Amino acid sequence: MITTRIMTYNVQRCRGTDGQPNLDRILHTIADAAPDIVAIQDLGPVNHADVLPYLEERLGSKAYRAVTGGDLVYLSHLPMRGVQRFDLDYGGSVLRADVDLGGRRLHLLNVCLDTFPRFRRHQIDLLLGPDLLGNPSLACPVLLLGDFADFLWGAGNLELGSAMRRVHRPFWRATYPSLYPLFDRDRAYLRGGVRVLEASINRSIMARQASKHLPVTFTVQVSDTQRSLPLAYLPGRHMEAAPG
Repeated sequence: MITTRIMTYNVQRCRGTDGQPNLDRILHTIADAAPDIVAIQDLGPVNHADVLPYLEERLGSKAYRAVTGGDLVYLSHLPMRGVQRFDLDYGGSVLRADVDLGGRRLHLLNVCLDTFPRFRRHQIDLLLGPDLLGNPSLACPVLLLGDFADFLWGAGNLELGSAMRRVHRPFWRATYPSLYPLFDRDRAYLRGGVRVLEASINRSIMARQASKHLPVTFTVQVSDTQRSLPLAYLPGRHMEAAPG
């Protein structure tokens, strides 16, 4: 089965823990993990310039962003399609995209929520609602990842944990704040025939300086969800009644 490496990273508008914007620190932190796909949150302009083309060129990947813009993006070495942004109110949003891994489709949802408990609960309700995770069109395996913006046990976690499987990570799994990580805000959830073989957190000096969030990289494998033969492969064109 084919595996792929997918990173989630809140780059905080490329502003490091020293308060200074430095795009190269973000670039090197991503390159160190060599992910196939990066789900980025909070990517804003630096000195009034769009930094996405620079990252795209230096990483040799293709950028995927909603046509309406926004600060959620994907940088991917694999073709993606169906890219669409969904508003979760109160500043929260989701960027959905589909990627095919060896003929098996994976729905990716890159999310960034609000830290205020009442707003966050509302955002998770929308996330689980009929437009997103409750939509029957999401029939293939789902990987939901990003900045869930909670401290300790956040509002809506019970509902989210009931609807999806939380990805297990190393014992010390905190990613925020990067200098002295205490909270595991950056994580992933699964649904359907997908599993994470490995999860790692970049704790290098560069990563601790580049953003207040540490990036997390998941090695993902999608199982074969095909349960029946395509119609074109069936031996006949007509339906027959079975005896008895």
